[in-house]
Amino acid sequence: MTWSYMNRPYTEAQEQYQGFVYEIYDTKNNRLYIGKKNFWRTQKLKPLKGKTRRRHRRVESDWQSYYGSNEELLQQVESLGPDHFHRKILVLCANKNQMTYFEMKLQFEYDVLFDDRYYNSYIGGRLTARGLKNV
Repeated sequence: MTWSYMNRPYTEAQEQYQGFVYEIYDTKNNRLYIGKKNFWRTQKLKPLKGKTRRRHRRVESDWQSYYGSNEELLQQVESLGPDHFHRKILVLCANKNQMTYFEMKLQFEYDVLFDDRYYNSYIGGRLTARGLKNV
């Protein structure tokens, strides 16, 4: 199963986005999950010969095969199979601060902690105004 964005398949990470906020829909029991995922991760490389500083490289994360971090949801994906889940990108974000902001905003907006239709059991994050000026 691929991700969808604006009702179209989304299969390639774009350089200008750090990650996204998503919704996973369980078609068997009509439950949802809202979370965030990075497109990129930092890979640490050994220092060059004669140098002491580690090198870093930006590489694509496992976002294409990702199904969230909630244990109950992951058990459902394993038992039912990934074909019973729709993965939708709600917001593409330029930085990690935007990802945290939109994830928390949507989780509070949909009252995910008090609505039994959601797998979410935790809302958390740390925000600053940095990176949110254009939101």
